[in-house]
Amino acid sequence: MIAANRRLILLISMSILVFGLAGTAVASDSGAKDPAGTNRQAQSLAEQVRYKVITLPFLSVFDNINFTVQDENTVVLGGEVLRPTLKTDAEAVVRGMPGVKEVVNNIEVMPFSLYDDSIRLKTYRAIYLRDGFEKYAVQALLPIRIIVKNGNITLEGFVGTEMDKKLAAMSARLVPGAFSVTDNLKIG
Repeated sequence: MIAANRRLILLISMSILVFGLAGTAVASDSGAKDPAGTNRQAQSLAEQVRYKVITLPFLSVFDNINFTVQDENTVVLGGEVLRPTLKTDAEAVVRGMPGVKEVVNNIEVMPFSLYDDSIRLKTYRAIYLRDGFEKYAVQALLPIRIIVKNGNITLEGFVGTEMDKKLAAMSARLVPGAFSVTDNLKIG
């Protein structure tokens, strides 16, 4: 148990370190020009929204924010978050972007539940402490999102292989106390 806790602390520390380094690299390169001489400001609105959403300060592995761009200037936000402030922060950061005329915020704030919190932590440990999954645990943005509502687990995000997809879902299904597991992981 002590070894598992130390391993969890090490993985979380490494994630924080890598996220900090990645944020520094992105921030220092944001004004760079590509070889054709055009400014990176010419990115599509969807790419800009994605960047703004994934760099929200309190976005965690237990939050899943998705979006669609409609009519070239309307952004529809969706997904699930733990903190109400994250819902409003996501809307505010997207609303303040150039080219965005309207934001529809359909993000669901998950209900407070100690039971769900327990399942979240158990699922996190089951997946990210699994042998072979270190490659996912040390990434700046953890690619497997764990959404728990009323004891039901939904896995969102990306993994590298079909085998990793199956192993992540199997690990979640073995979490004691969880009622069901929905595997929405994509391979990419």
